[in-house]
Amino acid sequence: MAHPIDSIFAALEQGAISPAEAQAQVEQLLAQAQGFADQGFARPDTQRAARQGVGEVVFGEGKTADQIASIAQSLVAAGQPGVLVTRLDAAKAAEVERLLAGQSNVTLPFAYDATSRLAVVGEPAPQGGNGPIVVACAGTSDLPVAEEAALTAEFLGNEVLRRYDVGVAGIHRLMACADDLQRAQVVIAVAGMEGALASVVGGLVACPVIAVPTSVGYGASFGGIAALLAMLNSCASGVSVVNIDNGFGAAYQASLINHLPSA
Repeated sequence: MAHPIDSIFAALEQGAISPAEAQAQVEQLLAQAQGFADQGFARPDTQRAARQGVGEVVFGEGKTADQIASIAQSLVAAGQPGVLVTRLDAAKAAEVERLLAGQSNVTLPFAYDATSRLAVVGEPAPQGGNGPIVVACAGTSDLPVAEEAALTAEFLGNEVLRRYDVGVAGIHRLMACADDLQRAQVVIAVAGMEGALASVVGGLVACPVIAVPTSVGYGASFGGIAALLAMLNSCASGVSVVNIDNGFGAAYQASLINHLPSA
């Protein structure tokens, strides 16, 4: 049986593919064989999806546009359908999109959301799961974190219901969403200030609640620490807590729960 690389060289010799296409196919084979693409500054994990069901996600903060584009391109070349990039500012996103367009013979879909600071390279997962994930946030100031959670959950293949500005200062706004909360497989409760939303939601639903403290609040909120401690001390059963402003982590965990085999 011929080795796959022989087929690539034969196609190149016959003119069926270009040298750039041949190089990309060889790089894909190497990445698949060793489990990562060694780029010197990074080693993108090309077997993450096979181990965990979800491919590698790129944390954009602290990386250059060149590095992000190179990592994303290598993951897509290795067979990952879509790459999520988190904490990416608008200027860097525009540069990443330009670089990706110049690196590939095939134009990769690229979408950026300024509120959540998320970018998607390639295609998100098809929608599935056991039901909707509800993302509830206390106030409009929590939207960046709530949208990071909502868009991440959608990228991972979940139906998402957004219920925003439902904080406990006007609890009737939350109660108006009671039917949606009862249908949820998981609720992500996003709140700053005193972080009370998670406890209230936890007392209303039978599904897991993932609480996300945000850094929204005045001085005594200590950049979200007050909300974090309140959520950790919730008297409602079934509430778990992620790190401050970690909408991504909450959505990832919610997606895992939502995709567990149903009984």
